Amino acid sequence: MVHLRELNLSRNELVDFPLEIKSLRQLERLYLNQNNIKVIPEDVFCQLGNLQFLKLSTNRLAKLPADLSQCHNLSYVNLSNNCLQDLQALVGLPKLKELLVERNGLTELPAQLFQKGNSVLTLFKATGNPLRTPPEEVCDGGVRDIQSYFAMMEEESSDMHSTASTVKTMFLGSSMAGKSTLCRSLQHGRPVRVDKDERTEGIEISEIDMAGVRLLFWDFAGQEEYYLTHHVFITPRALVILAVDLASYKMEDPQSYKEKVCFWINNIQLRVPASVVLLVGTHCDQCRDQEEVRDKKKHIEEKVRVMLEERKMVLQLQKNNLKDKTDQSLFSKQMSELDRLMEYNLQVLDLIAIDCTRDEEIVKLKEHIVNQVLTKDTFPCAERTLPKSYKEVEVAIQHLLKHNQIPQHGIVSFHYLLNDLIPYLELGEENVQSILRYLHRIGIIVWYEEIPALKDKVFVQPSFLISIFKTIVRPDLVKQLEAFHRDDLRQEGCLVVHRGTWVEDFREKGTLHNVATRILARKELRRLGLDDEDLVNEVVGSKNEEGTLLLLLQHFEVCLPAKLGSSLNPEAPEFKPCEQWKTPSPASTDPDGACLFPSYLLDNKMVVKMWGEDRMDDINVHVYFLPEIPHGFFHRLIIKTCSLYPTHWIGKDHCLLSSGEKLLLMREISECNDEDQYIQIRCRRPENSEYRRSWDFVMSVMSKLAELSRQWPGLSQHVHTPCKEKSCTAYFAWRDWQDLTNTDIYDLVQEEKQLCRNGHTRRTELLFPKDPVVSRSKGN
Repeated sequence: MVHLRELNLSRNELVDFPLEIKSLRQLERLYLNQNNIKVIPEDVFCQLGNLQFLKLSTNRLAKLPADLSQCHNLSYVNLSNNCLQDLQALVGLPKLKELLVERNGLTELPAQLFQKGNSVLTLFKATGNPLRTPPEEVCDGGVRDIQSYFAMMEEESSDMHSTASTVKTMFLGSSMAGKSTLCRSLQHGRPVRVDKDERTEGIEISEIDMAGVRLLFWDFAGQEEYYLTHHVFITPRALVILAVDLASYKMEDPQSYKEKVCFWINNIQLRVPASVVLLVGTHCDQCRDQEEVRDKKKHIEEKVRVMLEERKMVLQLQKNNLKDKTDQSLFSKQMSELDRLMEYNLQVLDLIAIDCTRDEEIVKLKEHIVNQVLTKDTFPCAERTLPKSYKEVEVAIQHLLKHNQIPQHGIVSFHYLLNDLIPYLELGEENVQSILRYLHRIGIIVWYEEIPALKDKVFVQPSFLISIFKTIVRPDLVKQLEAFHRDDLRQEGCLVVHRGTWVEDFREKGTLHNVATRILARKELRRLGLDDEDLVNEVVGSKNEEGTLLLLLQHFEVCLPAKLGSSLNPEAPEFKPCEQWKTPSPASTDPDGACLFPSYLLDNKMVVKMWGEDRMDDINVHVYFLPEIPHGFFHRLIIKTCSLYPTHWIGKDHCLLSSGEKLLLMREISECNDEDQYIQIRCRRPENSEYRRSWDFVMSVMSKLAELSRQWPGLSQHVHTPCKEKSCTAYFAWRDWQDLTNTDIYDLVQEEKQLCRNGHTRRTELLFPKDPVVSRSKGN
């Protein structure tokens, strides 16, 4: 087959590289991914001068052959999920544009690979490597940031480079587990008592140096109302300290383990599956004796071990089920996802029990944390090599703050900051931007460059931003609203009667009026000594412009702009076909507007009333989640889909969307004992043959669901359609669908009818996306 141009040998069981490939001198595309190849011999790639595309991901390669650099036409190379420790063999490929090397053993990247003028790289991904030169947070910025990094390294002598260990440390755990006590005691090096009324609200940020290790502490509040904002700040490559209250932990009660340990580890595994988790047992002084502490420690560690093993087992069983399918190629995407999930290794370290009332116990914990961070096997990417410019920019920002060149609240225009830093440090604009992105990723500053409306705002004091967040997302919000003073109301031109309406709307509808948001933020700014009208307008917004706070809450899908109701506008522009429509201002800028927080809703009464009863002939799709539906996932899905369909009704775990005369129901099924959790999507069977429109409606929701799922790398999903025969437990599994175009999705299943394992037959368009009209026209 010497004239072969494309060869696909992916997903086989090849151990040895096929030497016959070197005779395929016309080969342009080669797929060898998902095999077990350990070694590629020399004298193969030098024969493949026409090769443009090479996929070798998910093998066991520890080294690349030197002659790979002779494939001068290569433009795409995927080497992810191998055991590679260097990429020197790729230096000198003049046409290489896309390079993927995620999840290998790389500690350094060759600078020559990124040299400006010689490199044409446009896409580079290296997530999941223990990189030190450059650090992974630099690589996350893409090719331009890596090029800036190496350019700065080259300009400096090697003795000017700084090598340091910096670790973002996140304190998680249930409410009153002792997170704040741990955090503050570690900062002071001695026991610090934290009373109940001083416990963390939202997130508190601090920094500490332990034996040369820089730890950035993020103390997350444990109350459930705050969980929904955690995803905004939780990042990979962090040390997670999970506080477990041993005094209240009950070995005989399964719910105790579920709430205090299992819930947190599951959510960490779903969101940041390659993290390191240190279990810290607190309140040991309140336990009966040391024997009780040892028993509970042993019990928790064993339960965690079994839990992690079961997770691997479930994934393997899912993989085996897909292997049993008649045509495995239809499920290749799902197989790849399961392979990826099985490669993640969440490290849960042994529990260390601490009596936070004793000095020596705090010292013991500090030493233990430092030892874990400096252990290469546990934390391979803690140490990083940086040009001195990175530290200089950080110091310069603190200097500007100290001398009031940046306001104390820390919100500064990006261009203003840039103009101050460039002459001060003699750095180019591109280098400063690259450094700011790095500082954002490690948690020193916050810069949401991806949000167009906030691109020009840098928050050099993240703690201020979080203090504003917690004015809105908090467990005692009703109490705060009821406490509004008459003077606060008058300042916004409101009456006491308005306060009662805000409380009622929030309790019954989960909606918070924009004016109430302004008052809450103003009170917090006053508490911080920053009661400035311009700052209030910048943070919360005015009648004419959206504020930072609402922009962020909406961007991170914590709330949804809602119109509370107003009269028709007689001056509204007339709609004219073929002319651009001028969209109205967002609801959140309207003084009569509000934001809907689905997480605060208490029931589904309105949704159930509008939907009515389920029917057997409804189009009905179940999207299953393993190990469980992430906390807050369904609420964020509601916000995503309601942004598409302005007519909607929302409940605690139900949502009803309207598209013309069609209704679609989303329902979260998570409170089921020992059953898989899933999200149900139902749409009424069309009365005529317009199945296409109904399935378009369903697929628009599923596309948003797939988009959202990418933010939880440890999540496994499977889509089923249940049989429509009453009392039948059979189901129909969906093949790969996420990468299909809207046209291809209607060829998901070719057959006109489906037969379930219990012998019931139904037309395919009731079970899978299929348009019978389109199918007949194709047949004709």
